[in-house]
Amino acid sequence: MKSPLYAKLRDDTTQRFFSKSSLPLSWSSLPVLLPHRIRRRLRTARSKLRSRQSPTSSLASLETSFSPADTLRSLRSHQWSFYDGQYLFLAVLGIFSLSIIESPGPFAKTFVATLLMTSLVLPITRQFFLPFLPIASWLIFFYACQFISGGYRPPIWVRVLPALENILYGANLSNILSAHKSTVLDVLAWLPYGITHFGAPFVCSGIIFIFGPPGTLPVFARSFGYMNLAGVMIQLFFPCSPPWYENLYGLAPADYSMPGSPAGLEAIDKLFGIDLYTSTFTASPMVFGAFPSLHSGCATTEALFMSYVFPRLRPVFVLYTLWLWWATMYLSHHYAVDLVGGSLLAGTCYFVAKAKYLPRLQNDKALRWDYDYVEIGEAKEGYAYGLTDLDDDFHPATTDSDEWTIGSSSSFSSGTRSPPAGASSPVDDAQSMWEGDTLASGSDTEAQR
Repeated sequence: MKSPLYAKLRDDTTQRFFSKSSLPLSWSSLPVLLPHRIRRRLRTARSKLRSRQSPTSSLASLETSFSPADTLRSLRSHQWSFYDGQYLFLAVLGIFSLSIIESPGPFAKTFVATLLMTSLVLPITRQFFLPFLPIASWLIFFYACQFISGGYRPPIWVRVLPALENILYGANLSNILSAHKSTVLDVLAWLPYGITHFGAPFVCSGIIFIFGPPGTLPVFARSFGYMNLAGVMIQLFFPCSPPWYENLYGLAPADYSMPGSPAGLEAIDKLFGIDLYTSTFTASPMVFGAFPSLHSGCATTEALFMSYVFPRLRPVFVLYTLWLWWATMYLSHHYAVDLVGGSLLAGTCYFVAKAKYLPRLQNDKALRWDYDYVEIGEAKEGYAYGLTDLDDDFHPATTDSDEWTIGSSSSFSSGTRSPPAGASSPVDDAQSMWEGDTLASGSDTEAQR
C-alpha cells in the first residue's frame, strides 16, 4: 500500500507536467510598464474617439470577421431580386474577358480569379471588393479588348467626330487649342491628364469614406465602375479615331493593326527623358476609343460626388473638370464632343445613383461616425406634414443583414430612435444594411453582431 505522501508527490508532479506554463509577466501587468504620461495620453485619445462616436456607432463600423460562414449565412438569408442580375452579368463578362486574354497565361489568370473569389468569401475583404466588382470587371474587360480580332469588330469611324465637331462648334477645337505649344503648357496639360487622372479615384474614395454619410463610398465605387464599363462597351461597338489620327493620317481609313500614339504626351517623355507614355499609348488596348472620353467621365464622376459631399467646394471641382477638358484637347487625345459624351454618361450614372441609392447628406454631421441614421435616395415629396412619422419610425438594424440586395429608397437607423429631419419611410426587411456593398445599401458597414 502506497503512502499518502507518495500519492501527493505524484499528483503534484503530474499537475506540473501537464499544466500550462505561466509567464512571469502577465498581459494585465504590461500597461504598468508604460510610463504614466503615455498611459494618460492613450486614455485621453481613447476617450476623445469614444466621445466622437454616437451611441449608434455600429452604423459606421467595419466588418472584422474572417469566417466564410458569415458569407454563407448572408447568402442563405438573401431574397433574390431582379437587380441581382448584375452579378450574373459581371460574372459572364469576367469569364469572357479571361478566356480571350492570351497573355498572361492560364496560371496568372487563375490566380487573379482565385484571389478575387477569396476576397468575396471573407467578410473582412468582401465589404470592399463587392462594390469594387464593376471596377475590376471594367479593368479586365478593357485589357481584354486588345485580343478581340478585328474581323469580329465593326469598322472604324474616321469622319464622324470631326464632322460633329464642325457642326456643333463651327471648328475643330482640339486643333485650335493644340496649335500653340510650349513647355509650360505641356506640363499644365500633363498634370491632370497623366497624373491626377490616375490618383484622383483613390484620393476621392478616402475622402468620401471619411466625410461622406455611411454608404456613400460603395455607391461611388459602383457608379465609377459601371460608367467606365459602359464607356468601354460604347468604344468597342462604336470605334472612332481621335484627333492625333487626323493629324497623322488625315481622314484616311483606319484599321485595327495601327498602333496608338501618345500625341502631346510625347513631349513629356522627352522633357523628363523617360519612355512612359509613348510605350503605354502605343500599345493601348483601345486605340480607337475616342468616344466617349473616359478621362472626362472619371473627372465628372469625381466632381459630382465630391460636390455632393462638399457643396461649398463645387466651383473647385468644376474648375478641375474644365482643366482636364482643356488638357485633353490640347494633347490631341479627344475632340470636344468626346468630352461632352463622357460627362453626359457620368452624369447619368450619378443622378440615377443619387435618386435611388445615395445616402442623404446631413448638414449637421461632419464625419461618417457622426451619423445616427441614414436615409437613402432623394427625399420624396407629398407627405402630409410628416404624419407618416406616426406610423413609420426608424427601425433598428437587424443583426443578419443582407449585403447582396440592391433594394429601394428608404431610411434606416442603427439601433436608436433618431429624430428624422422630415418624413421617413419604412424599412424593407429584405433591404441591405450590411456594409453598403450594393448601390442601395444604406451604409458601408454591417451592424455589430
